[in-house]
Amino acid sequence: MDRIKVEAPSASYDVVVGTGLLAQFEELAGPFLTSGRVAVVTDANVRDLHGAALERAVADAGREIAWHVVDPGEGAKSWQGLEALSDWLLEQGVTRGDHVVAFGGGVVGDLTGFAAAIHKRGCGFIQVPTTLLAHVDSSVGGKTAINSSAGKNMVGAFHQPALVIADSDCLATLPNRELRAGFAEVLKYGLLGDADFFDWCAANGAALLAGDAALRRDAVAHCVRAKASIVAADETERTGTRALLNLGHTFGHALEAATGFGDALLHGEAVALGMVLAVKYSARTGLMSENAAQHVDEAIGRAGLPTAISALDLDADGATLADLMRHDKKVVGDSIPLILLRGIGAAFMQHDIDLADVASFLDQQLQAH
Repeated sequence: MDRIKVEAPSASYDVVVGTGLLAQFEELAGPFLTSGRVAVVTDANVRDLHGAALERAVADAGREIAWHVVDPGEGAKSWQGLEALSDWLLEQGVTRGDHVVAFGGGVVGDLTGFAAAIHKRGCGFIQVPTTLLAHVDSSVGGKTAINSSAGKNMVGAFHQPALVIADSDCLATLPNRELRAGFAEVLKYGLLGDADFFDWCAANGAALLAGDAALRRDAVAHCVRAKASIVAADETERTGTRALLNLGHTFGHALEAATGFGDALLHGEAVALGMVLAVKYSARTGLMSENAAQHVDEAIGRAGLPTAISALDLDADGATLADLMRHDKKVVGDSIPLILLRGIGAAFMQHDIDLADVASFLDQQLQAH
């Protein structure tokens, strides 16, 4: 078991990474629970796969769970989903001193965290991530949000969890597609600021994805430590340091919007495509070599992730996708910043991007084979 401390300016908390942690839920989370009923938000798949284990751990401590179960997928992160969850928290009598448990992937964590942020002007919550993506990224750092007609995660709040319990055993039940989508976020940490870790991912990715539990724990712990350091330095993206974590996301969110935020393109798959686009655009503008960009493309492809937007069969051209990028949360006035690279492990934020050039670049990529 690893305990990694996140020292954000607004809150300090532990991220516990290890195996068999669901059975230790009471030992880890008990100090934050104030009553005999624990409000747990999850999706139907996680409830079926892991709900009994959590219920046993809670029952052994003389508590019971009140479940709020949402449908799997991005559709739960909506105004309607937020309203239903908020009403349920009020019906359950959750107080400002209580802690709601987010038990699932990034969708459940984002939705639950945002509901907790606004419930009676803010109550606590605990993250128990069950996907690789949530383990290494979305459960840590306090970003919470829902999607809207304007785009992904456009309505939300910074609200840090009180505790994160990352049980690697939960990853064993993930479908291969979701596991690979989560691995895109693992690769991201190497690509944005740690070339040695990117090489580690390229060398060990196949074994990690095939089920090597030790490699999975090592990857999760490494990524959490990296994110904890970034969050401590720039909790709310004011200095630009934390914005580097959005590598691949500006392109990726536009692709998600163009595909309707559905199963056609998972978030991690969109991030993978976004990272490929970021390195190719960086090479196009002379920031990094074509060989380095191709190396990233090939590493992402070897992980079984998509690398070509032409394969998506989008009903959109480059100008449409570039316009969707205007809805990125980092936009200030008419300036659209983009995370680009000077090399593997050397990401930076480029301001005043020429969207006409981006649109032309995307048109080329849409036609590439």
